Amino acid sequence: MQFITTSPSCSSPFLTHHISSVSFRSIRPRLSSIRCSSSSSDMEGSTSTGMYPLQRCKTLHFVRHAQGIHNVAGDKDYSAYMSYDYFDAHLTDLGWSQVDNLRKHVQKTGLVKKLDLVITSPLLRTMQTAVGVFGGEGYTDGISAPPLMVENAFNSGRPAVSSLGSPPFLAVESCREHLGEHPCDKRRSITEYRPTFPAIDFSLIENDEDVLWKPDVREKNEEVTARGAKFINWLWTREEREIAIVSHSGFLYHTLSNFGQDCHPSIEEDMCKHFANCELRSVVLVDRSMIGAAASSTNYPGKVPSGLDRPSDQSESQSDKISV
Repeated sequence: MQFITTSPSCSSPFLTHHISSVSFRSIRPRLSSIRCSSSSSDMEGSTSTGMYPLQRCKTLHFVRHAQGIHNVAGDKDYSAYMSYDYFDAHLTDLGWSQVDNLRKHVQKTGLVKKLDLVITSPLLRTMQTAVGVFGGEGYTDGISAPPLMVENAFNSGRPAVSSLGSPPFLAVESCREHLGEHPCDKRRSITEYRPTFPAIDFSLIENDEDVLWKPDVREKNEEVTARGAKFINWLWTREEREIAIVSHSGFLYHTLSNFGQDCHPSIEEDMCKHFANCELRSVVLVDRSMIGAAASSTNYPGKVPSGLDRPSDQSESQSDKISV
């Protein structure tokens, strides 16, 4: 079963989702609202459906990072998030177990083979999660392709992860967690990351040092929402059709809750839930605004070779006119 959102205008991208996934609130106020049904009777019982050209759609797989050391400390005492002991927090042993289990899932379902790209927030815990879940098999010295992660990266005790047979990985600043105040959300320099994650592409990150994080200013929720809206629109500038995004609880919550404003209350309640550690939700992003410009890779023009092809219904229509 699939919930299909419909929009009263064609000015924005929007998302549909399977019943096991989150629904979405419309981006406000710049983007139009999104409706999940066309009438009150629809709201109570059935769901509306929609049909869209395949080339106007992208499939997105959102993943929150696995458990980090800051999650454990913060659950016990929220003030721990202010401690530099958790600067650029790494995964716990439990977190790595969560990674291993999600990896088994994406391999069993065949999802990893469908991906054109993996986008990751450039923080340690998200990159560890991304390469652990979507990376290739164990790396062996002498292989020409660089590893996604070197052995024992940041004293993790984990084996190296190969880039062979995996989709490309791209680090993107705009899908980071709330910026500021919490040291766990401050990243290391790119110079420090590159030797540890050799096959991750950091070319879109403009500054080596983390100039976005401020020690005394925490990014507001509405600012994260706006950043998330820009991130979603940016995805349409890329040619990849199926993308995994490994990010953070706050960013995912405020970005995804932008969609589905007029959905059924039960769907709205579902969409407002935060992601669990290492949770994956798959959605379809639909572009009705011509933000993207991709041509269809499967449509076929027909009439090759050319010939007469007047439809039968058109012929019947002409016959009716003659008989009258």
